[in-house]
Amino acid sequence: MINRYTVLEYFYILLGSAITAFAVVVFLNPSQIAPGGVSGISTILFHAFGWDLALTMLIQNIPLFIAGTILFGKQFGFKSLLGSLLLSLFSSVFSHFIGDNGILDLSRDMNIWLSCLFGGVLSGVGLGIVMKSGANTGGTDILAQIAARYMHIPLGTSLFIVDGIVILISGFIFGIESMLYAIVVAYITQVMVNKVVLMMGTNYAKTCYIISDKVNEIREFILTDLDKSGTLIEAKGLYTMKKRPMLMVVIPNSSVSRLTRMVHLTDPKAFLIIQETYHVFGEGNRSMEEFVALNKDVTQE
Repeated sequence: MINRYTVLEYFYILLGSAITAFAVVVFLNPSQIAPGGVSGISTILFHAFGWDLALTMLIQNIPLFIAGTILFGKQFGFKSLLGSLLLSLFSSVFSHFIGDNGILDLSRDMNIWLSCLFGGVLSGVGLGIVMKSGANTGGTDILAQIAARYMHIPLGTSLFIVDGIVILISGFIFGIESMLYAIVVAYITQVMVNKVVLMMGTNYAKTCYIISDKVNEIREFILTDLDKSGTLIEAKGLYTMKKRPMLMVVIPNSSVSRLTRMVHLTDPKAFLIIQETYHVFGEGNRSMEEFVALNKDVTQE
């Protein structure tokens, strides 16, 4: 039986993909702005060779989807496939009804800036909504996740490198002015993504402390839906001295909104604390030995 959380997750993927596709088709592609990602590569190929925007995005996502499935599991792969299919589908629909020239008169310089602003904001909001479901729209963010995992670099850094290469290529194709616009859009997009998903991409995970009278329901959600474990701590109120159970769990940034929503719906009176977590060792995460080896120059000082 499909629960309401699963339905909401897939609604987020649908809504976020539609918003992202709208931003690309209506604002970014007509303005020749390629702020990284598969959509940026597709924009370059569209203007350079006349290749169909939606079809190009879909073709690029196929090998990335396969790699993501092999390396990160079937659930990750399915959601990535769904996100990439929906992005391509909505891009095709919007291109059909709106056309390839967007809705702004791009002969006016101010409208280029409007394309930057609205394209960046809508892209960030759309991607953020998709990420809130624990999914993505496929594309180079999968490549960045692979690089971050196997090259042992932060995800934000790997995303910057991958998107930076696309932006640099756009500079050779469209000119330096277009490349600078793309940098502005990339920055706006990242800011909006961070706002939507509680600063996702800045740090690895969040540590959540939950005090609730319905701790068993929340515990079951963490174990089954989030596929995470945690620690049950016997806490005592400072004023009442009454014993109450407290859950401590470390979860990825992409799961924070799901947990928060579930806790609120299960127990509106629950006490929830969310903290930044910069490193997680053990229990299926990076080993401490690996971290020490990667940072031996620092630890020896």
